[in-house]
Amino acid sequence: MKIDEELHPLSTPRSPAPSGENNARRSKRDAPLPPRQPWLHELSIVVDGNATVLSDRSGDVRPGTSQGLYVDDRRILGTLRLEVAGETPAFVAERASGAGADYAAAARGLGNPGPDPTVEVLRSRRLLGSGARTLTEHVAITSRAAQTVHAPVRLVVAGDGLDIGAVKSGHLSGPATAATATADGLVLADDWHRTTVALEGLPAGTTVAVRPGDDGSVALETTLVVEPGRTASVCLRVTTERLQASAFDADPGSDALAWDDVRVTAQDHRLARTVEHGLDDLRHLVLRDPLSPEHVFAAAGTPWYLTLFGRDSIWTARMLLPFGTALAEGTLHTLARRQGRTHDPVTGEAPGKIPHELRRHVHRDTTTGMTLPQVYYGTVDATALWVCLLAEACDWGLPPERARILLPALRSAVAWLTGDGQPDDDGLLKYLDTSGTGLANQGWKDSGDSIRWRDGTVADAPIALVEAQAYAVEALRAAARLHRSLGDDGTEADAAGAAATALEGRLRERFWVDTDAGHHLAIALDGAGRAVDGLGSNMGHVLGTGALTPAEAAAVAATVTGPELLDDFGVRTFGTGNGGFNPIGYHTGSIWTHDTAITAIGLSREGFGAEASEVARTLLASAEAFSYRWPELYSGLALAGAPTPYPASCRPQAWSAASAVALLTVALRPRPDAATRTLRLSPVRPAPYGALRVEGLRFCGGRVDLAVSADGDVEVLSAPDDVTVVTDRGDGILQEGRGS
Repeated sequence: MKIDEELHPLSTPRSPAPSGENNARRSKRDAPLPPRQPWLHELSIVVDGNATVLSDRSGDVRPGTSQGLYVDDRRILGTLRLEVAGETPAFVAERASGAGADYAAAARGLGNPGPDPTVEVLRSRRLLGSGARTLTEHVAITSRAAQTVHAPVRLVVAGDGLDIGAVKSGHLSGPATAATATADGLVLADDWHRTTVALEGLPAGTTVAVRPGDDGSVALETTLVVEPGRTASVCLRVTTERLQASAFDADPGSDALAWDDVRVTAQDHRLARTVEHGLDDLRHLVLRDPLSPEHVFAAAGTPWYLTLFGRDSIWTARMLLPFGTALAEGTLHTLARRQGRTHDPVTGEAPGKIPHELRRHVHRDTTTGMTLPQVYYGTVDATALWVCLLAEACDWGLPPERARILLPALRSAVAWLTGDGQPDDDGLLKYLDTSGTGLANQGWKDSGDSIRWRDGTVADAPIALVEAQAYAVEALRAAARLHRSLGDDGTEADAAGAAATALEGRLRERFWVDTDAGHHLAIALDGAGRAVDGLGSNMGHVLGTGALTPAEAAAVAATVTGPELLDDFGVRTFGTGNGGFNPIGYHTGSIWTHDTAITAIGLSREGFGAEASEVARTLLASAEAFSYRWPELYSGLALAGAPTPYPASCRPQAWSAASAVALLTVALRPRPDAATRTLRLSPVRPAPYGALRVEGLRFCGGRVDLAVSADGDVEVLSAPDDVTVVTDRGDGILQEGRGS
């Protein structure tokens, strides 16, 4: 903080600096700041498929910021500002979820004099449409004043067509998009989109004035006349159409998912709200494969990752399986169509490899120099996770005849997992970016400084992540089951099973370390084959994969729920005793919602119900703090009893929103077996959220409704006639139910 010495005469006077030093200081002060990634935590965000709006909490989109209406990763509008009676309405409240948001404000310059506002302004924002994207902005003015109110309304818009990658790199302004005035609005056009902006729904006799500004913006002006106790309104409609195709023109797919009948209630009221908001956001993150629009998948998150990401989309679909297999099936096919076929060091492609991400345009980070092609394969774990998703979708009821279509992709994936794509022959999955412009780390912790030793030193590549080995063990055993269940040659099943056993042995032999934190799993092996002994959340992903003995699972469970890793609001990515720990570091101490959820699921699968419940409750505490709309990540460093935002975090993020359903998995511990049409449940006792009712579960294509008491007893409310629900009561007795 700078102190003015004239106002604070007791401060110690400073000797004048030499003139050269003064000039240097002045030059440094006047130099432009380098571009910085913009922060998002205070923004209001709505999303629907390939379109998203970022605004301030009043609803305004302000120029020179990251805010805007984005379609297909291009900023269509960089300005959208509302004025009533010559000023911005005074902000009162904001609510955003999925594709809609509402903003309450007051026009304090209108109506009765005095402290109470008498003219209300309600702004309702909705994203609509499919190929042509539509944003509607409904402005309703309600008067409680004693006299008729004349309310001049002014909506100012402008576009710049900036690519989302440029905005993420901190380049927040571009030349204004050319605008052509029309009778009731304007038309914006750049190389990729044509956008029509118009005022609609005006009262009879109301006129619209279109006034271009000197800065490239255009103002649409009208006046609403509002009688006492009445409401007058106007609607701004913004419709965007593509002028040319990008590499991945995916349209919204929210109408493809049957979640309307899902209802969750619990004694812990936070659970119902978390699930409701999570499913709403997830529905509006869904996109259609442009090569096969009947197949849908979840985009990773808005605004930076509003497209297909292998790992993110797979984990999201896995967590959502209790509510149907449609998202899983679409994700499997969309990724299989783009499965690697050749070797390419620039894209990271290899035969059988599942891609990391698809972009509409080449993604460039001007700060780091990272340049990712439109189809990029820099991921070590998506291939194994794809196999796991296929197996679990079959367990939940994906029909065998539809699963068999994916057998060629399964064979290719297994071939990559068992050696075709690895940099050496030691039998471990590793990654090494040889392009110089890709991701240095290619697990889910993909920042450059995420893989660290206990002393904080960054590990050298190539890297073999502990969770990647565990995913592969689970995937290879799943592949063996799939080959047998889908009627394939048993030789392939035997080979996959043997490969899983061998990899499990390597994990056991090479990844356990002893540090001041105890006997625990290492994060990874480094380029020299040494176990990187940092204490991290990676070990939580090993739970439930079948790669651990009961004693090993108990050791991991104790460590991951110990004081170094478990915070009041989730599992830390990096333990507090590590060198370089930072509670708001991207992967060096922050909390990721999905990371914590996966750990809770793993604990539950391993039979550690009390520990799983404890972790699940930390997630509920964080959900409440973020108004039941989890960000991608956050800091557990508490402020007034709530977690601290990570300012650049995407929100909503698909696997964060899907973590709401993971909370149900933790409580119910479902084990679906579509082959016998049996759904087995082993509820945690006592129930982590109190008495629980879940309606709208999907198993073998039918609906299952359940009620679970606070003691963990299950009542089957409804189920298909040919489905059996079996409940482990915890006393060795199994109870069957078929609905009441």
